[in-house]
Amino acid sequence: MRKSVVAIVGRPNVGKSTIFNRLVGERISIVEDIPGVTRDRIYSEAEWLNHKFNLIDTGGIEIGDEPLLVQMREQAEIAIDEADVIIFLVNGKEGITAADDEVAKLLYKSNKPIVLGVNKIDNPEMRETIYEYYSLGFGEPFPISGSHGLGLGDLLDEVVSYFPEKNNEEKDKDTIYFSLIGRPNVGKSSLVNAILNEERVIVSDMEGTTRDAIDTHLHKDGQDFVITDTAGMRKRGKVYESTEKYSVLRALKAIERSDVVLVLLDAETGIREQDKKIAGYAHEAGRAIVIVVNKWDTVDSNEKAMKEFETKIRAHFQFLDYAPIVFLSAKTKKRLHTLIPVIQTASENHSKRVPTNVLNDVIMDALAMNPTPTVKGKRLKVLYTTQVAVNPPSFVVFVNDPELMHFSYKRFLENKIRDAFGFEGTPIKIFARRRG
Repeated sequence: MRKSVVAIVGRPNVGKSTIFNRLVGERISIVEDIPGVTRDRIYSEAEWLNHKFNLIDTGGIEIGDEPLLVQMREQAEIAIDEADVIIFLVNGKEGITAADDEVAKLLYKSNKPIVLGVNKIDNPEMRETIYEYYSLGFGEPFPISGSHGLGLGDLLDEVVSYFPEKNNEEKDKDTIYFSLIGRPNVGKSSLVNAILNEERVIVSDMEGTTRDAIDTHLHKDGQDFVITDTAGMRKRGKVYESTEKYSVLRALKAIERSDVVLVLLDAETGIREQDKKIAGYAHEAGRAIVIVVNKWDTVDSNEKAMKEFETKIRAHFQFLDYAPIVFLSAKTKKRLHTLIPVIQTASENHSKRVPTNVLNDVIMDALAMNPTPTVKGKRLKVLYTTQVAVNPPSFVVFVNDPELMHFSYKRFLENKIRDAFGFEGTPIKIFARRRG
């Protein structure tokens, strides 16, 4: 089920980042009493009354032609466009300003549900001041205090009331859903067209050609697939994000629906820090992952060069040591035939279930090979192990004391499970629990 998206929008220094941090439960946004500190959109997951949603913190919208102010406004406009519900935040200590009116005009055009929050109402006596905000035309203003956490429950009740009751989109269990994510211009749309053997998706050397996440159906060798091509960059009229920005939420939406995620790298430009950030979203979501090195026709593509590039990938993406690597060219279709079988294998492993008795035989052999560690004179005892979930495969190891299960030993057990059962292409999760 796709998470709803909520954007916090307002002029600078009304407390957007403080509210954001309150809602996500940690200090992610930088908070300073200086207008314009938050310049880019910041994303995180929040939850209220069992409703999980993606939350966007934005730079303030401010009047002016200075380059930084223009960029902040552009980023906020993009966030508004991405959002399902918008929290319009104003400063209750300052009254309605010209900048608030400008933001209101922008929000009128969005045709999105708007929830008006009047921040910095830190004591009951100040609640009388909120009535002037009815004039903004967004219905009831909600008095809140980001610094003290007051009134946020009522605000969030209103926000989640706009969420759909349920997502009617049901996935076909016999269909493999896979998406393509990566930096702008790494060839995601070209690869989709190559797989489909037709020009289904617009392809251009101009960064940002793909605006929306696009679903395409494919039937190949008796297997049904749904392919989702995601925007590497948001294009909105004449508004472009900077080169290293990309549409995070569109990638997240595609990842949530996917069984397998293809992380595309560009053989020409090599590995960049942004590639690791993008791949991290798929890894944290627990999806099966295939690393695809595209444009392999543009470099010295012999076996030695391939081994050297693979070594670089393993060094930069140590958290994806389970992910297979496919080298290909979407343009020439060289080695394209190797991709679909790898996707199928990763999908099968992502939903693989291991019999409990066989699993415990493997764990007992691992314990005999490498006995459990002793911590402060107390030895970890592994009693038995069972698989509790798939997509991704998840295992519970019942022990005498979970505190004795060191990360390194958990990693050792994971490696033994992989050696015995494969699981190439999918993360696996191991949890230590006390029996009973």
